[in-house]
Amino acid sequence: MGAVGLLYVGAILFLNGTMLLGWIDGKSAAPLNIFVGILQVITPTYLIINADGDMTTILGASGLYLFGFTYLYVAFNLLFDLDGTGLGMFSLYVAIAAVFFSLVAFNAGDAVFGVIWLYWAFLWLLFYLLLALKRENLGRYTGGVAAVQGFVTGFVPSFLLLTGRIGDINSTTLAVILAVFGVVVFGALYFKLRVPVKA
Repeated sequence: MGAVGLLYVGAILFLNGTMLLGWIDGKSAAPLNIFVGILQVITPTYLIINADGDMTTILGASGLYLFGFTYLYVAFNLLFDLDGTGLGMFSLYVAIAAVFFSLVAFNAGDAVFGVIWLYWAFLWLLFYLLLALKRENLGRYTGGVAAVQGFVTGFVPSFLLLTGRIGDINSTTLAVILAVFGVVVFGALYFKLRVPVKA
């Protein structure tokens, strides 16, 4: 995923996280979901058209659609007050696909994005649980995870890529730090933000 695209993925994850946390009105998040969704649909389409049959480029671009369609779907749900079940089921598909993109990244020697794809797989699994299975007690927790991931999987790697600093950090070390950070922070957030299920 391109560095510029990552920057805006980070922004929309943060914004949608704050929406789930109840910090902003849902409809106010719709415009940025549309803007980023369109960006994440136009960009891979352009890359695929100009890939000249290069399957590595096409594979890399194909993952962007998962995000673009999610954000557009969110915008439609917010603007037209649609039931979230469809988006939840799509999120399950995205979560499964993200695991495979993670395996591809690890296989290509990119441990950092291997872990980042696992972060996204976890977040989209939470969207599935929240929206499709109606696990409303996970709403604030999902928001907290999304807001944190906006910086950890979007802003920070984008900034490192755009400034050329990503190569200054050992890939394996950074991947391990990301993995440990995710387990510790998301584990702590679970106990802080989840709403206990009533007996």
